[in-house]
Amino acid sequence: MDEPQLTQHEGAARLEQVKTKKQTNVVVKSNWSLLLGAAFLMATSAIGPGFLTQTTVFTQQLAASFGFVILMSIILDIGAQMNVWRIIAVSEKRGQDIANMVLPGLGYFVAVLIVFGGIVFNIGNIAGTGLGMNVMFGISPVTGAIVSAAVAIAIFLIKDAGKAMDRFTQIAGIGMIILTLYVAITSSPPVGEAVVRSFMPERIDVLAIVTLVGGTVGGYITFAGGHRLLDAGVRGAGALPEVTRSSVSGILITSVMRIVLFLAALGIVSQGLAIDPANPPASVFRLAVGDIGYKMFGIVMWGAAITSVVGAAYTSVTFIQSFSPKLEKNSKWIIIGFIVLSTAIFALIGQPVKVLVLAGAFNGIILPITLGTLLVAAYKKHIVGDYKHPLWMTIFGGVVVVIMTYMSGYTLITQLPKLFQ
Repeated sequence: MDEPQLTQHEGAARLEQVKTKKQTNVVVKSNWSLLLGAAFLMATSAIGPGFLTQTTVFTQQLAASFGFVILMSIILDIGAQMNVWRIIAVSEKRGQDIANMVLPGLGYFVAVLIVFGGIVFNIGNIAGTGLGMNVMFGISPVTGAIVSAAVAIAIFLIKDAGKAMDRFTQIAGIGMIILTLYVAITSSPPVGEAVVRSFMPERIDVLAIVTLVGGTVGGYITFAGGHRLLDAGVRGAGALPEVTRSSVSGILITSVMRIVLFLAALGIVSQGLAIDPANPPASVFRLAVGDIGYKMFGIVMWGAAITSVVGAAYTSVTFIQSFSPKLEKNSKWIIIGFIVLSTAIFALIGQPVKVLVLAGAFNGIILPITLGTLLVAAYKKHIVGDYKHPLWMTIFGGVVVVIMTYMSGYTLITQLPKLFQ
């Protein structure tokens, strides 16, 4: 049977529908790519040398009970990140600009905290490059850090550094996940005990919780993904479902890596094998896989660390470059100075493992200030317009602020000084 003939008007309408459908599919794919990119940006910012070292150190100290710390950190991470990304998206403003609208001058204070926290975090990243070079070539961590800093600075002097950095980060990230999963399987961890202790721990460590939360969503890390979505045009109340999915995805990606690494380290600890305190995560990989795995880990560790050096420096500087046209114009040199300063401090302090743990703890102290500021902003009409922030999300975020304020204060006063005794 012949199909009915369409009039010229109907044919044009049909053609327009097909075009609209194709355009919609392109937009959906584009948006999904942006959302996934933001999620991975946040996740790879969190999964760096500090992440590897913190997880191994605390697994060694708490054994299977570290599973409870991971569970608590996942809950707190989701509560913090969902709130931050949603408020940035609906206000269509950067974190420091929102803070200035909440209270004049507060944005500058937040920026100082972020930049200072970024320096501390970058000292940890520089330490990670030193540890990676130590594994690969046997040179001292300080020498390795200085060489790595020179490489990071060179990246900013290359015109197309962004594309090269993205590709290198993806390769390093995939290598890290594959190698860690293999180690987790090889080390034969007591999975059943880990599950039980995740809900009924034998010991609760406040410093560990603060450090993990700070290393995952503290300081600049949460803002990196939220600001990326904003710059990509994913903004406004209509984009909130997508923003929420992306924010949670970032936490879940990070959590999967954390759990896999925890199981890998737990397998080694449960066998009674001694982990080298000078380089705990590398020691785990060597004990589980052997010398080849040890060298491969060194490559992955260095790759993750060097990309984190670049990412932390760049993101931190974006929090101050809008304060002055001169800062905006000379941002590249400020970033290079940021890297030089971080390297110099690490070279003077040394103690890479302690610095990596300190980095996460310090960013955990910053989190309640920045999250609390954005929660207040969610109820300011001149910032978010007619948007109504969900009550349950406000309560969730408020609980995170209270818990992290208490834990961070406790850590700062009683436990953090012990790291350098």
